[in-house]
Amino acid sequence: MTSLILTAILLAPILGILIILFLPAAAKTAIRLTAAVVTGVGLALTVTACAIYDQTVSGYQFILNVPWVEHLGISFHVGADGISLVMLLLTAAVIFAGVFVSWRIEDRVKEHYILLLALVTGVFGVFMSLDMFFFYLFYELAVAPMYLLIAVWGSTDKEYCAMKLTLYLTLGALIALAGLLILYAAAGEATGEYTFDLLRLRQLAFPEKFQILLFPLIFLGFAVIVPMWPFHTWSPLGHAAAPASVSMLHAGVLMKLGAFAILRFGLDLLPMGAAYWLPWVAYISMFNILYGGYVAMAQKDIKFIIGYSSSSHMGYVLLGIACVDTVGLSGAVFMMFAHGIMTALLFGLVGFFYDQTHTRMVPDLGGLSRQLPFVGVAFTIGALASSGLPGTANFVSELLVFIGAWKNYPLPVIAAVFGIVITAVYMLRAVAGVFFGPMAPKWGALTDAVKFRERLPYVLLIAILVVFGFAPSLLVDLIKTGAAPLAEKVQTAQAALTAWSPF
Repeated sequence: MTSLILTAILLAPILGILIILFLPAAAKTAIRLTAAVVTGVGLALTVTACAIYDQTVSGYQFILNVPWVEHLGISFHVGADGISLVMLLLTAAVIFAGVFVSWRIEDRVKEHYILLLALVTGVFGVFMSLDMFFFYLFYELAVAPMYLLIAVWGSTDKEYCAMKLTLYLTLGALIALAGLLILYAAAGEATGEYTFDLLRLRQLAFPEKFQILLFPLIFLGFAVIVPMWPFHTWSPLGHAAAPASVSMLHAGVLMKLGAFAILRFGLDLLPMGAAYWLPWVAYISMFNILYGGYVAMAQKDIKFIIGYSSSSHMGYVLLGIACVDTVGLSGAVFMMFAHGIMTALLFGLVGFFYDQTHTRMVPDLGGLSRQLPFVGVAFTIGALASSGLPGTANFVSELLVFIGAWKNYPLPVIAAVFGIVITAVYMLRAVAGVFFGPMAPKWGALTDAVKFRERLPYVLLIAILVVFGFAPSLLVDLIKTGAAPLAEKVQTAQAALTAWSPF
């Protein structure tokens, strides 16, 4: 029965969509409760899957393979290794918290929750798919609802921001699709069997020249959603325009799809291409870290500060991926998890006080901790986690990346360490500007998060950051079961790499 646990996780939000479809639009409480229950079930199932995963065997487990279009080599094939499970856990935690953050939405509640659950269905599908066709199908399902969620429920040039996000991600997806189809065709020509099955494809040894030429196509296609500099400009705009729960999913989960796909396709299927190109990625990551940090320092809108901070932090993920060793890759995946939880926390809190103040501009705020003590404390914890405070999961993930990268990439590591200083400057300045100092009299009527359902999402996210900050081995050991074979595969390819160059 364990082979069905991933399918159950995937079906939970789909069941929620079906139930909500039959509920009247006026039954807002029932709609919200339905979303809370199905996402809670998904979270419980994900925690169970992480707990029962056999780390002594590692590899893909909970596998279910059902043929779909056999003559094209397409099947509904799901499974999870340590990396997949951690990403599923991240997704389940963020969507569960996001449902409660969305409780304040009153306009078109039914449609909002349907789109939210459709988005998370796509994300779940991406992280568990072992078939390239379904991987791409779920990838598009995860991206498509973002346009409506931002354009309908967003703010601040929401139509423009939604369109720019959609165009960027669609362009990246098409580039990646071209790479995947080339991979499919090459495998079929080499073996006589055309298949989208990742477990079969990863057993093939594609020619070195082919891997080196194809890797940039797949990498760039998925790097757009990471987002990697200079393809990052859609991301802060999307953060700023999206409603709180959508910002949580955007920064917390959606941005991780690109890095995950690079691991799955770039490193696992094209290890020689990865060995050839990843040193370039290590140095490009410096632009993510430093440029994103400096631009964040210049922002006055708190959402833009967190948005550019997210682009900066994803540079650490790219640096960890470029390490091509177990420690660095484990750090990159752990960073994806920690960053996802942290940004979900911050964007959720911004949404809470924005709904009352109707401004996100730091100079217009100040002293809000007098009226919002709980929100102020929670936001400060999130800001400290973003700054790499010891005792939070972010600190551990950054440390692992630095240790893994130092041997081969000392300059990017020095830049990354300096990036932490920059992060501390703009995050602490934001905390001081929003929650401390004199408070304008007009904010005297603000109300804090006092109800259980109001505090629950933030307490949950903070608890995750702290628990895995003090006991990181709970996740790191799980991640290593997926990262170690991947690192070994690329290292072997690196040793066999010739001096051939496409230029």
